[in-house]
Amino acid sequence: MNANMWVKFILALIPIIWLIISLGVLKLAAIKATVIGLLITIFLAIFTFKLSPINTLAGAIEGVLMGLFPIVYVIIAALFTYNVTNQSGAIKVIQDLLSSITTDKRILVLIIAWGFGGFLEAIAGFGTAVAIPAGILIAFGIEPIKASVICLVANTTPTAFGAIGLPVITLADVTQLDKITLSTVITFELLPLIVIIPFILVCLEEGSIKAINGVFAITLVSGLAFALPQIVVAHFVGPELPAIVGAIMSIGLTVLMAKIRKQDTEAGQASIEKHSLNEVLRAVSPFILVFSFVLLVSPLFSLINKFLNQFLISFPIGNSTFKFAYLSSPGTLIILATFIGGLIQKVKLGELGKILVNTIKGIGKTAITICAIVGLAKVMGYAGMTSSLAVTFVALMGPFYPLVAPLIGAIGTFVTGSDTSANVLFGNLQLSAAQTLGDNTIWVCGSNMVGATAGKMISPQSIAVATAATGLEGKEGEILKEALKWCGLYLVLICSYLYLIGLFLGMLHL
Repeated sequence: MNANMWVKFILALIPIIWLIISLGVLKLAAIKATVIGLLITIFLAIFTFKLSPINTLAGAIEGVLMGLFPIVYVIIAALFTYNVTNQSGAIKVIQDLLSSITTDKRILVLIIAWGFGGFLEAIAGFGTAVAIPAGILIAFGIEPIKASVICLVANTTPTAFGAIGLPVITLADVTQLDKITLSTVITFELLPLIVIIPFILVCLEEGSIKAINGVFAITLVSGLAFALPQIVVAHFVGPELPAIVGAIMSIGLTVLMAKIRKQDTEAGQASIEKHSLNEVLRAVSPFILVFSFVLLVSPLFSLINKFLNQFLISFPIGNSTFKFAYLSSPGTLIILATFIGGLIQKVKLGELGKILVNTIKGIGKTAITICAIVGLAKVMGYAGMTSSLAVTFVALMGPFYPLVAPLIGAIGTFVTGSDTSANVLFGNLQLSAAQTLGDNTIWVCGSNMVGATAGKMISPQSIAVATAATGLEGKEGEILKEALKWCGLYLVLICSYLYLIGLFLGMLHL
């Protein structure tokens, strides 16, 4: 490695180090930390990586627009859904419904954060899996910071096949690897994590490993019910449906076991208010409609998808083109579903409009934070800073490179806030490294995807979503500090596991 490569590597690390120190150590508000981080990145891009001021500005503007559409737009939609269900009293019906299944908060975390959150990630992505479940957990009396961390940890493995499989589909397109084979391999790579994470969520809820006592079996089933169907669906269908089927199976079996456990262990159910089927359907109508609309507009229904994707805003920015398909955006679909659901819940149209306006007003700081972090990521990408980090890791590690392959994916998601973007950035680099070393290309490229799920947990963008959903703006540093511990454990597990299995596959010449 020459001196120039080392210099570029160290300079490229500065924005990442700044974000970690400013949020986790200095405890700056996210809006300040990310805006300063963007300015630092712009300075480095122009004066050390020699990106022209015009292209630097274009990258920052593109990032700001991408931050607004679709990311902030989807967060507003998700918060709007929660605020309407809260205003209409539907959240109380949902609480009673879930309490009739169990009053054990450990199991509620499995149903809401893990199962329902995984389902939201599978069909929509873009922060819905953190924003909506976190609000529901708080309604059940779980402390806001704890609820945020639980949802961030839960929203890791489901992101691989989130938004109807978009990250894996993108990785297959970038690397030209077989989509079905890649999907299947990734489900096997994720398997131990999907089994372990529900146990971590249970421990987080009570703050102790002793929390597993009494719920070991149901926690194990909650993970296996998510993991095993994913393997089958990925192998026979592809990347679009694994997370949807896994989440539904996990919710179904967890609820079934919870009801059996409640009958065996809990009495006193009389204190929980009973609701008619009509009341329950009215309460959950926005969520049913969200699922229906997003699924109908997904690539699974290609005619609808292609028709709605024709309606887009498109214009050039620098050497790139900004595109926003406004009719097929999850944000539009969620807002439409919530308006219809709100009317079903007998909330007047004018009141729904007021709730939406107040939701938009309340997300100002979060919007600036997200726009700044996505702008930072875009500038790093255009300047070659992100690729400099990855290339240096490849050169530094040599034959041990597969050990850190997931770490590169995690860096990609930490910076961009997106598994899909991490695959675009580093998919070909992972492919090239694997071919050079004679390693299994699909396994190493899959490692990028699995590592990307770890970075999602601590991405400033994800943390901004969590703070917006839980009313914790200004507490980003506390959430990051707690999430970093679990992200570190997550990365140690996946780097070790994927490296050892990769060595085994190499010995078998697979």
